[in-house]
Amino acid sequence: MPDFGIITIPTHYTLQPAELALWAEAQGFESLWFGEHSHIPTSRKSPFPLGGELPQYYKEFFDPFVGLASAAAVTKKLKVGTSVCLVPEHNTINLAKMVSCLDRVSNGRFIFGIGAGWNEEEMADHGIKFADRWKVTRESIYAMKEIWTKDVAEYHGKFVNFDPLWSWPKPVQAGGPPILLGAWSKFVPKRVVEYCDGWIPGDIGVDLAGGVDQSGSGKTG
Repeated sequence: MPDFGIITIPTHYTLQPAELALWAEAQGFESLWFGEHSHIPTSRKSPFPLGGELPQYYKEFFDPFVGLASAAAVTKKLKVGTSVCLVPEHNTINLAKMVSCLDRVSNGRFIFGIGAGWNEEEMADHGIKFADRWKVTRESIYAMKEIWTKDVAEYHGKFVNFDPLWSWPKPVQAGGPPILLGAWSKFVPKRVVEYCDGWIPGDIGVDLAGGVDQSGSGKTG
């Protein structure tokens, strides 16, 4: 039997995260996933990836870590995940801490779905150049793994750079929670193999079957 999860966008007027989590667990769902946008710039220069006008609720995302923490606190078995966390929009050290704490609150039930984002203006507000977003994501993941696995961690990259530091708590899951890449391009299989544990495919008009075949054959482009 396959497992089924729910990916949704909680807002201030939807069913609240804790209530939704209780319902999902009672109905036998395996997991609950929340996406992320810190904000949406009003310029609207970046087109909505699915075409047409940007839905109203894209302006109203709950913070996924707050929402998932409340979901984890009222459930026992339900896995909680980000689908996806926009890694370049976070300070790496702070994000490592949030992930560790959520994995602790959930007792090892957190799945870290990541992406680099599609909204150029949103990213610019966080001081990140759109062309650099995947480079920042890559370095952030490597740096967070250092923090999660070492008593004294340090990382020196072009975009993420810090001297030896202490940071606790460590995640419950050894090495950190599973990291799933939620994106698609010809580069995605290579990125999944390099620094992730799996892939979150999206039905957004791309060749998913071809991507699965490519990943399974070991061809990473």
